[in-house]
This record gives sequence, structure tokens and C-alpha cells, in this order.
Amino acid sequence: MHFDTRIQDQVRVSAEAEKQLSQLVAAEDDVTGVRIFIHGGGCGGMNYGVTFVDKPNTTDCILEQGDLKLYVDPVALGFLDGLEVDFQSQGLNSSLVFRNAFQSVGGAGVCGGCGAAGGGGGGCA
Repeated sequence: MHFDTRIQDQVRVSAEAEKQLSQLVAAEDDVTGVRIFIHGGGCGGMNYGVTFVDKPNTTDCILEQGDLKLYVDPVALGFLDGLEVDFQSQGLNSSLVFRNAFQSVGGAGVCGGCGAAGGGGGGCA
């Protein structure tokens, strides 16, 4: 089975986040892009992070925006549909900001009782 591994509109990256992430990637040797990943779950909701990628997985979904390549596992993409990645600076603090995370599973990604948040699955659409 062959999936289209391009991320269409599932994840959006602001121009400022693209600029900052592209600069970080360019400063590293043997890094081809960044990965957004999810972990955890349960009543506290899912957690997500960003890490450098030197060699993408064959099943990764890919967003190419300018010089930036953003990799997402197909299962994680199911949880991140509608995600907006931005970059904000406030005084000496600067960070990536994730908006609308877990939109596809409803609300903020937390469960209504104990247990893991639902959703996920599938390939890159």
C-alpha cells in the first residue's frame, strides 16, 4: 500500500516559526528537518514536542515550507490535524507555540474521565 506522504493542510507553520526552525536546522550538521511528535496521554492530555531529524522514517508525512522540512509520523498526524505552529518572543523568552492541538479529538486533548484521548490512525492524507 502506498500513502501520499505530503501533509496538505493538516499542519500549518507561521512564517516566523518557519524562519526560526530553518535557522536551527541550518546550524546543525546532518539534520534534514524537524519532527513534531506526541507522547503521553490520559487525563492530563497528550504532550507534544519537536526534535531534529537526521534521517526521516519511510512512513513519515512531510511538510515542505520554504527551506523547512517538517516530519510527522502518520499516527501522530491524526492527533495533530489542524495544528498551527507559531513562534513568539516576549522579552528574553522565545518559544514555539502550538495552537489548536488535538482539534481532531475534540477540545484540548484531555479525556472526560480516566483513559487515553481518542483519535489517530491512518496514513497521510
